[in-house]
Amino acid sequence: MKKKQVGLIIFGIVIGLAILFFVHNDAFLYSSPIGRIESVTNGKRVPQEDNFHNQDFQTKQNLTIKILNGQYKGQEIKVQNTFSLSQAMDVQYQKKQQVILNLRESKGKVTGALIQDIKRDTIITFMLLIVIGLLLLMKSTGIYAILSLTLNSVLFYLAVVLDVSRQGFGVLYIFGALSVVFAALTLSLVLGRNRKMLVTFLATIGGTASALVISLIVFAVTGQQGLHFETMEYVTQNPEPLFLAETILGSLGAVMDESTDIVVSLSKIIKESPSMSVGQITKSANNIGKNIMGPLINVLFMIFMTDTFSMMALFLRNGNSWGYSFEMNMGLGMVQSLISGIGIVLAIPLAGWLASVLLRTKGGLQHV
Repeated sequence: MKKKQVGLIIFGIVIGLAILFFVHNDAFLYSSPIGRIESVTNGKRVPQEDNFHNQDFQTKQNLTIKILNGQYKGQEIKVQNTFSLSQAMDVQYQKKQQVILNLRESKGKVTGALIQDIKRDTIITFMLLIVIGLLLLMKSTGIYAILSLTLNSVLFYLAVVLDVSRQGFGVLYIFGALSVVFAALTLSLVLGRNRKMLVTFLATIGGTASALVISLIVFAVTGQQGLHFETMEYVTQNPEPLFLAETILGSLGAVMDESTDIVVSLSKIIKESPSMSVGQITKSANNIGKNIMGPLINVLFMIFMTDTFSMMALFLRNGNSWGYSFEMNMGLGMVQSLISGIGIVLAIPLAGWLASVLLRTKGGLQHV
């Protein structure tokens, strides 16, 4: 490794540490009171048992918290907390943790406080810096990935604001259009504006849209029997289009990743064997896709299903049957993974056919 590269890495580490130090001590930026736990005294563990014979233990904590910002900065207050061993609905606090407080005041003095949440910006910043650092080590590719992620995050925020302002009206159209912009923007930055990008984009949108159309047909034929959209948490708008929008965004990345791998591989194959027929190119695409689609489908399945695992466990621990618990918690996740799987499978022949049409000419490989 060159001295210049070592110097840049050391410089990056120093900047990262400086950012972490600032974030850890940024209580003055918060409008809510921030406190640091100075001491913790745990009481005796008391056994608990509910009507379903689920056993747990509760422990009381006496906390001394120093206020770090606001008009009461520097004052120490006493706060009590009760946590369970499972910590399903509560938290065990530790010394030196920073917390967000809700102060009780009387005649200009602090008479008590409630802990609202843990201040998590330091750990989030730390993880973000690690991701950015690893991407920057990949040079231009990593920089484009960071730029793509940043722009996509801004676009997603604007889409959510638009959805809220329209009170959920047209949510499927909003996030459907957003997925098209996501794909075009990401692929343009990663692959450049060329024929490979065009083929990958069309395969991604085609596979995702086909899966959505098939799912809508199945929903219409079956009357959505067995789909409990009412189990979606905190939904204040029509849950069905919101569910489909979630599915589109959840599967888009996997379909895009698969299409990119297939198209890039096919472009190299066509370049080495420019006389390949449409059937040979399509067969090559199928062979490549077979090795990719299995892991992708499994990854999406685990993402969709694990999101509801904690609630599934809670249902089972409270005496509900496996069938009912699965239907009310994991049923929608299963449907999402199936729809995504359809999109992943359909993108394979579509990418092969598009590559054979747009990347191949009589004289060989087109400009990609």
